[in-house]
Amino acid sequence: MKLFIKEHQMLIALQGIQFGLFFLILWLDGYRNVQTMFYAIFLGLFLFSCYLVYHYLTRKAFYKRLEQPMKSLDESLQQTDQAAIAEALDHLLKSQYRLYEQRIGEIEARKEEHMTFIDRWVHQMKTPLSVIDLTAQDLDEPDSSSIREETDQIKTGLSTVLYMARLRTIEQDFRIKPVVLEDLVRDVNRENKRLFIRNEVYPQLEKERSGITVESDEKWLLFMMTQLIQNAVKYSAGISRQITISLYERSESAIFEVTDFGVGIPEEDRNRIFHAFYTGENGRKYRESTGMGLYLVKEVADYLGHEIEMESIVGQETTFRIVFSPTQNITQM
Repeated sequence: MKLFIKEHQMLIALQGIQFGLFFLILWLDGYRNVQTMFYAIFLGLFLFSCYLVYHYLTRKAFYKRLEQPMKSLDESLQQTDQAAIAEALDHLLKSQYRLYEQRIGEIEARKEEHMTFIDRWVHQMKTPLSVIDLTAQDLDEPDSSSIREETDQIKTGLSTVLYMARLRTIEQDFRIKPVVLEDLVRDVNRENKRLFIRNEVYPQLEKERSGITVESDEKWLLFMMTQLIQNAVKYSAGISRQITISLYERSESAIFEVTDFGVGIPEEDRNRIFHAFYTGENGRKYRESTGMGLYLVKEVADYLGHEIEMESIVGQETTFRIVFSPTQNITQM
C-alpha cells in the first residue's frame, strides 16, 4: 500500500491542483454558485478515488511482490499477474535469473579449475621436498637439521593448503567409521616426532581407559588432532617442555583434549580464534602463523558433528577439546 501511494502521489497532487484551478477559473469568471462547483469537484474526486481503488486492487499482487524481499532465487521465476507492467517485471526477473546462473556457472568453473591446479601443485611439490629431506640426512649437523626443519614447515603449509582445498568437497570426501582415539593419537605423535624433538616439547598421553572409540572420519580427525597438537607445541616452545593429551568420557561423550602450558590466549582474541586468517596477538609474535589452522578445525568439526571447546589462562595454559556426541561414542573395553 505504501509503495502504491508513493507511486501515485504526484498524480494525486496534480488532480488536487486541477480541481483548484477549475474552482478558481469559475470564481474569477463571476460564477458564484458554490454548491454546484463543490458538487462537480466531489464527482471528480469520487471518480478519481474509484480509479485509484480499482487500480490498486488489480495490481495488489504486483505491489506486494515489490515490497517484500525475496527469500530465494526461485521466487524470481514466479508469475505475478496478467497486467502489462507485471508481465514486464516477470520477464526482466527471468532474464536476470538466467544471466545470474550463467555468471555463477562461469565463476564456479574457473574456481574448480583453480582448485584442481592447487591440488595437483601441492602433490607435485611433495616429491621434491621428499628428495630434499633424504638428501639432508647425508649432510653434517647442524645443516641437516636446519634443512629438514624448513622442509617440515613447508610440508605443513602444503598440507594446510591441500586440506583447505578439500574442504569445499568435504561432503563427498569423508567416510564415517569407528575410530579408536588412542591409535589415532599415537599416529599423530609418530608423524610429529621431529617437531617434538626440535622444539623440546614432548606429549604425555593420559587416558581414562583403553579402547575409547568414536564414529568419525579417520583422515579428517587425524588432521584436526594434528593441528591442535602442533599449535600446543608451537606456543609452548621455550616455556614448557610438555603438553598433555587426554582421552576420557564426560556425560557419555568421548573427549579428546590437548593442554599446553605456554603463552595462553588473550581474552580479546578468544572470540575470533576460529575466524579465517585471524592470527591475534600470539600470531603476530610467531610469524609462521597463518590463521587457518583453527579455522579449518572448526569447519571440519561442524561438518562431522563434533564440538570444539577452548579454555585458556594467559601465561599458564590453554586447553582445546574435541567433544564427540553420545551417538558418536562407541564404548569398548
